[in-house]
Formats: sequence, structure tokens, C-alpha cells
Amino acid sequence: MGQRDEERAMLRDSLRRLLDEIAPPEAVSQWDRSDRLPPELILKLGEFGVCGLGVAEEFGGLGRDIPTLLMVVEELARRSMALAGLYVMCVGYAGMNLTELASPQQRERFLPRVAEGKLLFALALSEPNVGADLASVTTRADRFGDKIIINGIKRWCSGAEFADCIYTLVRSGPPDERHRNLSFVIIPRNLPGITIDATETMGVRGVPTNDLVFDNVEVSVDDVMGGEDGWNQGWKQLAGPTLEIEKLQPSAMAMGLGEAIVEEAWKYSQERAQFGKLICGHQAVRHSLSDLQTRLQACRLMLREAADLVDKGLPSAIQTSMTKLFLAETVRGIAIEGQSIMGAYGYAHGFNMERYVRDALVLPIFGGSSAIQRGNIANLMHLPRG
Repeated sequence: MGQRDEERAMLRDSLRRLLDEIAPPEAVSQWDRSDRLPPELILKLGEFGVCGLGVAEEFGGLGRDIPTLLMVVEELARRSMALAGLYVMCVGYAGMNLTELASPQQRERFLPRVAEGKLLFALALSEPNVGADLASVTTRADRFGDKIIINGIKRWCSGAEFADCIYTLVRSGPPDERHRNLSFVIIPRNLPGITIDATETMGVRGVPTNDLVFDNVEVSVDDVMGGEDGWNQGWKQLAGPTLEIEKLQPSAMAMGLGEAIVEEAWKYSQERAQFGKLICGHQAVRHSLSDLQTRLQACRLMLREAADLVDKGLPSAIQTSMTKLFLAETVRGIAIEGQSIMGAYGYAHGFNMERYVRDALVLPIFGGSSAIQRGNIANLMHLPRG
């Protein structure tokens, strides 16, 4: 084990101790029931230091370290998918995008707050009639000199109701030039004209899923990601340097959830007795648990390879799409198998496994669906279309 691996192991142990204090199991269950965690928990993670991962030292951060950042996401998801989502709102949606895409003035303004855990971005991409086809967004940004007026509706925007800013993809020109006339705008959540509603979801409860309506919301050109130079550069920014990391963040969440599932089933098998012995002594259960551990290790190795490529700045688009696809589908299957091992106890409220299964079902949907990743892989590997 190298020095960096030892440092990450020490950080992992320290983080687990912190989570025992700020996110005990009974609190996590309450967040799930109420669909709201305390958003101020991000300040605890900021004080712990992990919000500075990915932020340059000149802004109070720890510098770029993608494997460590993903390890933190994984550990948080192992305890609570919602808490991992809150962290990604800070270090991913805010920190990574600002680091790679912002103007110098925006970096000075925002990145020190990211490093302290004092800035949350909610990501507003989808619309009622726009999912994967983001070049078709209809939320408009009309420009009048340095003033910009936003009108439209956004859907599936996690955590918007307690975010500091809404990082919003808008149509900034004629719709017929689909990829040329898009921009990202950093919209403060508390501006007049913004209406936020919550949508009840099956899993990953704690960070609410929101719909947003923008009704003549006024911002300035300084709120465009990248400033003046970022106007009409939204597609390039969307498919730019943060894309591969954005695929790995939900992959790390899947990894952490998978670890929690296997740990729960493994432990249960050594406590539950049937037919005169613990069920871990029955061949069928032993084989199922062995399969789960093997599949989990495959996930771990794929994530590690992809993270290493991204961290080194090497070509990684194929590997990140494969990683997102494989981990999402595999961990969803692990959840169903883990539930089967626990039987009725894996189906009943009050047991972690029931929540894990609900959380796992969204993995192939969010953060770039499995269908999108399959298309990416075929295209990037130059598979002919016939």
C-alpha cells in the first residue's frame, strides 16, 4: 500500500467516526421518512475538510484529488445516499464546475465558500418534456444588455429548496441552432419569480426532488457560468472537462450503497437461524453471498480504474460510461439479491434493506441513464450504425 492509499485509509476511518456522530442510523431513517435531512450537515463536512477536495489551494482547498473525492462520496453513500447527494451539490455541482468553467471573478467569489462547505448548487437540466435530449431545453434566457431574464420550468432538480444557487441550463438563442444557443446560468435561489415545488419519490429521500418555475427572473451577465465568455457556450460546458467526473459521482454513490447492502445481508446471515442452524451455513445462502462479494469487487475495481484515469487527465470517456453503466445495473441487482437473503425482513419498514432497495432502483436512471451510457459506449468505440 502506497502513502496515498494509507492516507485515504486513515481519512476513511476518520470519516466513519464523524458519520457515527452526525449521521447515526436512527437519524438516517428519520431523514428517509420525512424526505429531508438537515442541510447544515454540509458545514460539518466542510469543517472536517473534505469539501476542499477538488478546490485549488489558493482558494482554501486541498487541490485536485479525484480518487479521494470519490472515496468520500462512497463512504457517505454507505451511510446515506441523501447525505452523499448533499455533498455532491457542494463539491461536484458547485466545486468542480466552478473550478473548470468559471471566470476568474467567479472563482474568487465562490470557491472559498465551496471549500468551507458554505455553497450548494442544485443542478437544473431536465424539463417536463426534456430528459436526455438536453439540446432541446426550452427554458429561455433573454438578454437585454447586461440584464438577463429567465422564464421556464425545470424538473427533477434535487435539493433546489435548500440550495444557495440553481445551476441552470437555458436556451439563450434561437431554438433551431440547438447546440449553439445554450448557456449555464448561476441563479440565486431566493430571487423574486422563482417557485419551488417538491415531488415525492420512492428512494434517495432526504434531499427533496424539486420542480422549479422561473417567471421573469432577473440576473446579470456576471451570473452566466464563465461570465461574458460563457454566453452561448452551454453545450461545450455540458460536454466539457467535468463530464467524466459527473459520471463517476453517481458511480461512487452506487459503490457505497452496494457495500452497505452486502454488509447488511452478510451480518443478517450470521444472526438468523432456520432449520437448526444459522442461514450462513446453508449452501444456497453461502453461494448468494459469495456472488454478491464478487460482483461488488468487480464494481470496486472498475471505479478505481476510471477514477485513476480521470485524475491523471487521460482519455476516460469509455471507461467512465462503462463504470456508470456497470455499477448502476450491478448494484441494483445486488439490492434485490440482498433483499431475498433477508426475506420478509428485507421488505419491511424499519429495516435498512428496505430503504437500500428503494435507493438502488434509481441508480440506472439518474446521473446519465443506462441507455445513455450504452449509446455512449457504442459511439465512442465507433460501432457502425448499419
